Amino acid sequence: MTENQAKARRPEPISATGQQRLASLDFTRGIAVMGILAANIVAFGQPQSAYMWPGGFLTEHGPVSDWLWVAQFTLIDGKMRGLFTLLFGAGLILFLDRAQARGSGRWLQVRRLGWLFAFGYIHYLFISKTDILALYASCGLVALLFVKWKPKTQLWVGIVVYLLGAAKDIFVWGRLYAIASGGMTARSGGMADMAAEMREAGLADGRIETALIRAGDYGGWITHNMAEHWSQPLLAWAQNTLETIPLMLIGMALYRLGLFDCRLDPRRQALWGWTGLLVGLAGTLAIGLWNHAEGLSYMGVLWSFDGTSKVPLLPMVLGLAALLALWAPRATGWLGSRVSAAGRMAFSNYLGTSILMLFVFHGWALGLFGELTRPALYGVMLATWGIMLVWSQAWLARYRFGPLEWVWRCLTYARIFPIRREAAPG
Repeated sequence: MTENQAKARRPEPISATGQQRLASLDFTRGIAVMGILAANIVAFGQPQSAYMWPGGFLTEHGPVSDWLWVAQFTLIDGKMRGLFTLLFGAGLILFLDRAQARGSGRWLQVRRLGWLFAFGYIHYLFISKTDILALYASCGLVALLFVKWKPKTQLWVGIVVYLLGAAKDIFVWGRLYAIASGGMTARSGGMADMAAEMREAGLADGRIETALIRAGDYGGWITHNMAEHWSQPLLAWAQNTLETIPLMLIGMALYRLGLFDCRLDPRRQALWGWTGLLVGLAGTLAIGLWNHAEGLSYMGVLWSFDGTSKVPLLPMVLGLAALLALWAPRATGWLGSRVSAAGRMAFSNYLGTSILMLFVFHGWALGLFGELTRPALYGVMLATWGIMLVWSQAWLARYRFGPLEWVWRCLTYARIFPIRREAAPG
């Protein structure tokens, strides 16, 4: 094979200059990556059980913090992940369409997702158990099987499968809640024992991790992850596939139907956006207030996170996507441009935030794990948002891609791309 033939067979990169971007996707992705930090900040600074359950906090969780839990549950939890998942589905189609226009096919996307899974698994084992990258990569491979479906088919199949998955989770977790709260007896299968064991196993594991993190035993923490949690990314796929894949399909459909590039009637898009957002807010708030009235019990909170909240989550996420896509073209001021820059570097910001949190919370660094109340954790979140907004725009003023976006790109195409921007003439 000649050198020219080899070059001809080599896949051409998508937008080697970093141009041809949809402003709505960048802006919405920036909101989502900031929101994911808001969702995960408790899991960074407190035991994993505290992510959902206020009783897992090692510091006092008083009345103010309880109401802040309601606010986070209503506005943030699950919504930012759902929004990110929609965008991931849209990104799959965007990448594939442009790759095919340059003579590449689905296998380039498969390779891209394979590298994403590797990044995610490393992130999970060595940096943070909040990882979603491995889940997205594995679900993305399945979603690729349906890229040739018509957009309306993708949309309606996605909605139906999502609701079926939500119904299944409501039933399973609702049954466990009823047993744990004494509302029904476990006549078979030892369900009461299983519910109690689930809680105690989670809390016991949290105590081990807390001791390792506070002691600054980073090697011990990694060893524990590898020994006890190496399969968790695979289990996450099994647990979340009926949420993640349908949302990716919906994201594919919305991209092709024109939600993100102003091809839909803006008045109708705004109407549906506000309707979805308000319906979702009302439903989620009702569930949050019920939990607050019930005393934020362990199984009640678990049922809400993994069950009942999934129904109002769908219209809320769709509403957010619709409204943010409309607002994005006008978000060109000081703040909007920085949010969009953060979205262009969402991969770097997502992993970079996790690395920064290691230095904030682990015992070998600042050692703040288990020391901060919920309001104080939100202070860390706000400071990190500031860093994210400042550094993203400053980096992109000098470079074409975010650092991890560049590495991912090079690995995908098996070639080195220039990263520095060319100096302006004159």
